[in-house]
Amino acid sequence: MDSETTKFAKHLAKILVAACVRRGELEGLHAGIVPTSNKGDFSDVYVVDAEGNKIPWNDVSRISQGEMKALMIGTVDRTYTFMTRTILAGKEDIEFETAVSRAVVPWTTHWDEPRYLPYFLMMQPPDER
Repeated sequence: MDSETTKFAKHLAKILVAACVRRGELEGLHAGIVPTSNKGDFSDVYVVDAEGNKIPWNDVSRISQGEMKALMIGTVDRTYTFMTRTILAGKEDIEFETAVSRAVVPWTTHWDEPRYLPYFLMMQPPDER
């Protein structure tokens, strides 16, 4: 891939994630009170459930099946809409591009650059596990 294509792919990846993941149901899951950890790794934080069980914070599932389902449905719907209004549109959609530039691009300006993951969704060689 040439450098301009790589640069575009990195920019598009950030925009796609910001628009389709971050600005969706994940934002609601991210809202709320974050517990304080004196150790910094949350090993000193516990959740007490309705039956009085004291569960270490790092062992607590912080997203329910219903929330995960809503997150996935919303992400797929946003990604589908994003793709049909941009990559697959066949024509320029100025209204949508303006909305993306206004509501999404500013978020991504301070994000780390994406890294290429050579074994994404594939079995990694034994020496890299």
